[in-house]
Amino acid sequence: MRWERISIPYHSGKLRAHYFPGGPGAEQKPLVMLVGGFDSILEELYPFLGKAALARGYSILAYEGPSQGQPLRDGFKFTPDWEKPTGAILDAFLATHAQPKQIVPIGMSMGGYFAPRAAAFERRIDGVVAWNICFDFGNCAEPIMKLAADPIGSKIPDVVWAYDNARWTMGTSGLEDTARTFAVYTLAPVAQQIRQHVLIMVGEVDHFIPLHQTADFEKALVNAKSVTTKVFSRISGGNEHCQAGNLTLVHATIFDWLQSTFGNGHS
Repeated sequence: MRWERISIPYHSGKLRAHYFPGGPGAEQKPLVMLVGGFDSILEELYPFLGKAALARGYSILAYEGPSQGQPLRDGFKFTPDWEKPTGAILDAFLATHAQPKQIVPIGMSMGGYFAPRAAAFERRIDGVVAWNICFDFGNCAEPIMKLAADPIGSKIPDVVWAYDNARWTMGTSGLEDTARTFAVYTLAPVAQQIRQHVLIMVGEVDHFIPLHQTADFEKALVNAKSVTTKVFSRISGGNEHCQAGNLTLVHATIFDWLQSTFGNGHS
């Protein structure tokens, strides 16, 4: 397997990306960009989805943005303006590689905010996948923040980790500051600027993202070229966050959508 490690200048530091060129015919398929979420690292993206994409002949560009993996250790904190790191990744990639037929970012978990946010501003993007949708991260975080403010709830290990990770990745200093920062990560103000094809994926009983955010996002996508939504049920095994119980369903849904949307010369 061929692959390439890419270092991308970004402000006073660098971002990381891994490029996996597809086999013969990959130039006729969209370039799949992969980005993670709240606690992601670059290396996890290949086994989650990159391997499956490569097996189907797609070229893959997996990357880390601010506050993910190495950039977090280098001091970069999350930014709601995810079009900026995404644009920097594309600038660096296209400076040394051929222009893909289409470019489709896929955002996992909180990446369901990052990828659509980038698509709202980045016109080089042709389609976007929210896996799962993260329309309003502040709304997602409300239960954790309520527990973190409670003397008993604040001792729960999952709450301790989530709150501590939030302060580290967001660069916040307390409950109010953290909650206020979370609230900025919403697609509501920019969803009408998304003009690409959109695939939304959501688990029926996702423990982190409320199901209503799917409908909220759908209603806000008033200018999208197309909107396809897949809700994974309990019986499918894909009903939890990012379909952790059945990744085969994720692969089938994404690659069927890519083929039907872009496989016949559509743009």
